[in-house]
Amino acid sequence: MAEEEIKKVETPETKTEEVKAEGTKATKKAKKGKRLVQSGQVHIQATFNNTIVSISDKKGEVLAASSAGANGFRGSKKGTAYAAGVAAEKAATYAKKEHGLSSVDVYVKGIGLGRDSAIRAISSAGIRIDSITDKTPIAHGGCRPKGERKP
Repeated sequence: MAEEEIKKVETPETKTEEVKAEGTKATKKAKKGKRLVQSGQVHIQATFNNTIVSISDKKGEVLAASSAGANGFRGSKKGTAYAAGVAAEKAATYAKKEHGLSSVDVYVKGIGLGRDSAIRAISSAGIRIDSITDKTPIAHGGCRPKGERKP
């Protein structure tokens, strides 16, 4: 078997393509450019066991995410306010550095200890907070269950 020569050819669609000597193409996808986003949303889910922070643009496409568990906290330490602050700070600095995020609307869900400290960490990372909305679901008793009423 003869060795095939591989040449690199630049095209506007894919930037680089490998072309074999026989003329068949093996294409590589071009790397997507980084999106620059001025304003976005921060979703904080604070439970008793963990705190999850997701930063997205206005359409809802996630730019950065972090959690207390992803930052090395294990067991009962994941539910602490300090762990939530570390997670929020990591996600905020990444979004600011990589995507140029400057202002956010914050949506908080849950009753965990990390609610306030996550918001403070985002503010201390240099991102302006426009609004804070509490989206914690509230139980209201629900619909009447099926079946006969019991005395």
